[in-house]
Amino acid sequence: MKTYSRIIGTGSYLPSNTVTNYDLEKTVDTTHDWIFSRSGISERHVAADGELCSDLACQASLKAIEAAGIAADEIDLIIVATTSPDMPFPSTACILQDKLGIRNGSPAFDVQAVCGGFVYALNTADMYIRGGQAKTVLVVGAEVLSRMLDWNDRTTCVLFGDGAGAVILRASEEPGIIGAKLHADGRHREMLKADPNIAMDGQAVFKFAVKVLSDVVEELLEDKKLSGTDIDWLVPHQANIRIIEATARKLGLPMDKVVQTVALHGNTSAASIPLALDTAVRAGDIKPGQNILIEAVGGGFTWGAVLIKW
Repeated sequence: MKTYSRIIGTGSYLPSNTVTNYDLEKTVDTTHDWIFSRSGISERHVAADGELCSDLACQASLKAIEAAGIAADEIDLIIVATTSPDMPFPSTACILQDKLGIRNGSPAFDVQAVCGGFVYALNTADMYIRGGQAKTVLVVGAEVLSRMLDWNDRTTCVLFGDGAGAVILRASEEPGIIGAKLHADGRHREMLKADPNIAMDGQAVFKFAVKVLSDVVEELLEDKKLSGTDIDWLVPHQANIRIIEATARKLGLPMDKVVQTVALHGNTSAASIPLALDTAVRAGDIKPGQNILIEAVGGGFTWGAVLIKW
């Protein structure tokens, strides 16, 4: 009997502190209209002093565990996708395991693929379940990118925000995750990096992102003998509304079939897809039996897509 991974619960968390474009107008040389017209972002959330990546991850995880209707100790693997961990080590996943009170000795580790992190982590979790090494997996995307920003750099500080999203995957005989494609190309690492603050070549990133996202989606759909018309919902990485629109056009998907949270969240890197996914699930938009496509591109460069039967 073939084993699949099914998402049985989602959760998300946003820090209470909201920073609007109008707030940023007071501190850097920019305007709400300039930011919104180029990115589609109106506001973003910023973690409070002392609020750590693992704290955000914990809140999102608790909601996902509740939605799944399981006990925390049933989780036998934790994967956290983050580029802004609490500290270099131990991993945020190990810290999260302790904060959730999980004492079963199951493995826990972080994945670092920046904005592509959640796609990488979800595919990794799926491989563990398909290989029989795990039955119930917690996959989290969590970021506190606000601490990696130069708040005087108007090209970057207006784009990013903090948050966390989580899903519970469980082994099933029914199809769930039905395919994935992942890629990376380190030759382009100078276009988007943090050393230590985030810096990017916005125009170059835009062109690269639109191309590779379209390519990987086409690659995955062709592999599964599907087309854009078979997709019920696209849940893209929420980086920039123009990238999202360009990807949807290439798929032939109307924007009312695209989950959009970038306006209120900004770019939350590895957290953006699970945040958007949880938003759509709790709104009742995503329904059983639908085909859900998630895709992301991030610094490295990393990119990928995952196809899910809900």
